[in-house]
This record gives sequence, structure tokens and C-alpha cells, in this order.
Amino acid sequence: MPAHNNVIANAHFKKDWQGIAGSCRVRTWFNQAGRKKSRRIAREKKAAAIFPRPTAGALRPVVHPPTQRYNFKTRLGRGFTLEELKAAGISKKMAPTIGIAVDHRRRNRSEESLALNSKRLKAYKASLILFPRRTAKPKHGDSEAGELSLAAQLKGKLMPIVKEAKPLEMVTVTEEMKGFKAYQKLRTERMNVWQVGPRIKKAEEAAKKAEEDAKVAKMK
Repeated sequence: MPAHNNVIANAHFKKDWQGIAGSCRVRTWFNQAGRKKSRRIAREKKAAAIFPRPTAGALRPVVHPPTQRYNFKTRLGRGFTLEELKAAGISKKMAPTIGIAVDHRRRNRSEESLALNSKRLKAYKASLILFPRRTAKPKHGDSEAGELSLAAQLKGKLMPIVKEAKPLEMVTVTEEMKGFKAYQKLRTERMNVWQVGPRIKKAEEAAKKAEEDAKVAKMK
């Protein structure tokens, strides 16, 4: 509220389309079509510059994001681990030269991730057409001339993640399932967890008391 006997502030800050009071406060996007065309031309130039490499860039591994909120999903990671490259039979120095991203900091925490990404590398390696640096002097491992003539640039996603559709398993509901009381079972198991310490203490006290009673009986 304003102090003293002043006018109550009721400013709407209407947009000044014409810029009479200064610069125009409205952000326009009249160059949207032009920007779209510029981006398309830039993509075409980049594709021509990196030909015959894929336009999507380097091959990346399939990883699980961190934290419990996202770790059930899968996404593309930064690069393959040294263990995955070794399992696929690719050296860490050669990998970046044939379009494979390498991340020396990442570690394989499970056999599943190691097997999945090594399989991904082997599939990429099988479909790879390796151009020689010198056409007149091809080296060991370079593709043949027939394969080089069939090479085409891949446009779009490079080996995208494909979600496997898991079939649903239908189960017949039995009388035992109907009679099972889930809430009661949860409460019982929770109580068993809470009573671990008191029950151990009670057992120790009972054993100690039994020893004392046995000593007293011997003295009699």
C-alpha cells in the first residue's frame, strides 16, 4: 500500500507496440522461416563436410540415469568404458577414429551393462565401412573397394534405443491368493523388524538368569 494520502498504484504496464515511449517491449519472431532455412542449410553443409560419417555423430552407449527416480529408464551415455571396448576387441586409441565415443571415467557396475554395450559395439563394428587414409595403399582392416562404392551416409539417429516389449504373463487367481491378507502380512513383518533388538536382549537376559539359577541350585 502507498504511504500517506497518495494514489493507489494500479499500473498495468501495457505493451508499447509502436515504441513511442522508447524501445518496443514486444518480442517478435518474424525471422522464424529464415532461421529455419538457415538451420537446414547448416545441417546440409555439416553433412557434406563429414561425409561419409553419420550425421548424428559418434556412437554412444546405453546407460541408466542416476537416482531412484530415473534409474529404471535408459538413455544414451557420454562414452563407452575401457572394459566394453576390450570385450568388443577395439583399442581405446582406435575407437575415436572410427566414430566411437570413449569415457575413461565410467565404470561397469554390472555384467548386464557390459554385455549390452559390448554387443552394441560388435553390431556397429560389423556394419562399419572403414575408408583407407590412402586409396592407393589400403591397410589391414580397411574395407574393400566394392564395399566403399556402396557406402552411404546415415542420416538420423545412430543405432537408437529400442524398447523391448515384454509379454504379459496371465495368472489364474487361486483361493489361496484371495485369502492372503497383504496388509496383515506387512504389519507382521514390520513388527518383526522392530522387535529384533528387544528379542535378542530378552533371550540374553533369559540365558543369564538360567545360568544364575543353575549356580544357585548347585550351591544348595
